[in-house]
Amino acid sequence: MANSLPGIYIVSDSIGETAEMVVRAAATQFNSGKMEVRRVPNISDTDTLQEVVHQAAENNCLIAYTLVIDNLAEFLKAEAKIHGVICIDVLGPMVDAIKSISSLEPKREPGLLRKVDEMYYRRVEAVEFAVRYDDGKDPRGIDLADIVLVGISRTSKTPLSMYLAHKRIKVANVPLVPEVTPPSELFKAVKGKVIGLTIKPEQLNYIRTERLKTLGLKAHANYADPLRIEEEIEYSNQIMRKLGCPVIDVTNKAVEETSSKILEIYYRRLSNV
Repeated sequence: MANSLPGIYIVSDSIGETAEMVVRAAATQFNSGKMEVRRVPNISDTDTLQEVVHQAAENNCLIAYTLVIDNLAEFLKAEAKIHGVICIDVLGPMVDAIKSISSLEPKREPGLLRKVDEMYYRRVEAVEFAVRYDDGKDPRGIDLADIVLVGISRTSKTPLSMYLAHKRIKVANVPLVPEVTPPSELFKAVKGKVIGLTIKPEQLNYIRTERLKTLGLKAHANYADPLRIEEEIEYSNQIMRKLGCPVIDVTNKAVEETSSKILEIYYRRLSNV
């Protein structure tokens, strides 16, 4: 019968996920039966550490830890030594090595990796949201979004939605077309959530003409016709007035510049909530 591996206590001032991954990776090198892992997360006091050491000593277990707060780590090492418990610092040697070669001081803040992961997943979620609720595909996105952009075609609604998504902000966008009634959800949205985009007719004519050329279509199609453009702009202005939303002129502005203005409006609204 195969021998079992020793039990291991995972001790951390965060959730202990990093230490557990390393422990389980090491355990795969031993084909000796099961291993019991007991995770003790969010450590913030020495009393808990003392109790863990006593239990580890009684059960002949190891301790693996990721404690970035120095006084907790030093207490654990001293207590483990007194009771003859093997105690492994999973994170410390690498932190010390980086500190030595860079001459920089570590932050000593628990849970930073988890915060980075959370930021990454929020960004992915926001990008998926922007795709799902692009171009008015589903009016339910208006209620769910942090920001709703409205404007006629070629006012950078989609590029702005994607740019803001990478800042972890959920953006839906709705096109304004004279022949299509805007969704009623727009008029029920929280004040300040909807932001209008407008553009000078000459600039829009140039953009749409170039767009038609890339599609191999005639430049004088209705899409780029100056009268049609004037009609669309006037219609969008009427809708934006009804919405009472802030309006940004995107003429000759880079996505970054317009995004900055959108964020100013967004954060101002949050501060007033």
